[in-house]
Amino acid sequence: MDPSSGVIQSPDDIDAIGHRVVHGGESFVASTLIDDRVIATLEEYSALAPLHNPPNLVGIRSAAKAFPGKPHVAVFDTAFHQTMPRHSFVYAMPYELYDKGRIRRYGFHGTSHRFVTLRAAELLGVPLGKIRAVTCHLGNGCSMAAIADGRSVDTTMGLTPLEGLVMGTRSGDIDPAIIFHLARNEGMSLAAIDALLNKKSGLLGLSGVSNDLRTLLEVAPHNPRARLAIDVFCYRIRKYIGAYLAVLGRADAIVFTGGIGENAVAVRRQVLEGMETLGIELDPAANEARGCDAVISKPASRIRVLVVPTNEELMIARDTLAVTRER
Repeated sequence: MDPSSGVIQSPDDIDAIGHRVVHGGESFVASTLIDDRVIATLEEYSALAPLHNPPNLVGIRSAAKAFPGKPHVAVFDTAFHQTMPRHSFVYAMPYELYDKGRIRRYGFHGTSHRFVTLRAAELLGVPLGKIRAVTCHLGNGCSMAAIADGRSVDTTMGLTPLEGLVMGTRSGDIDPAIIFHLARNEGMSLAAIDALLNKKSGLLGLSGVSNDLRTLLEVAPHNPRARLAIDVFCYRIRKYIGAYLAVLGRADAIVFTGGIGENAVAVRRQVLEGMETLGIELDPAANEARGCDAVISKPASRIRVLVVPTNEELMIARDTLAVTRER
């Protein structure tokens, strides 16, 4: 590799390959070296993540052919959330559905939540094992996590990435009976309802304009549905912040990350305004920060508010290095 450019000159320059894998189920609580057993397990979890794990496996197999003899490491979106207590991840359904089918909350964006938790602890000078925070990964896909003593104890996404916050095209939380209503009264098939909730809902469905928040912020002053989409989006985040502060009891920080979290000044302001009684005091001038590490709360704020650009690629590289060194 040319040290001055960082450009790889040949396959010999590569020591190992790291792969982001969306669903590791309960089998993987940390990143792991990929072998036949791991691949077989990921195939089993394809039923839980049919849109994600099969393409992940295609990438793994293609990379193995392109770089034979090199170690490959799987870094799981779900792994960070495997520290959730049972009362947080089990759904109130017949327990046999969990016991036999492992239907439960798994959570996603774990690599991002883990990175910003580490970075927040560094910025605040708090030991990782003691930090308590609410992390908000906001982009086209959105999720939040409650972090107690550096570990995830709850998160908004569930069995799949559909649950939780309003997203670009995903509905987030809905009354499950809506599915039955659409089937009975609108004559929709399960496949059509799946597509509706995952690809035609969220910001896109509410606004009828776009799933891109930047576009909605531009047109909101003269488009009531775009304004409504933004209001619902912000309200859901605000509601989960309150819920997660109750879960944690106390918090050192609220952390915003992801394309929206890092850059949408207006969203952060709308989410946090009027939360002074909860110990959150946003600094309007500091809140103008975009795409950089920043403390955007007032010095007197009991709970600090941070902007932390996520770096999932760096986490994957670090884990790949750590796992291959253990071989």
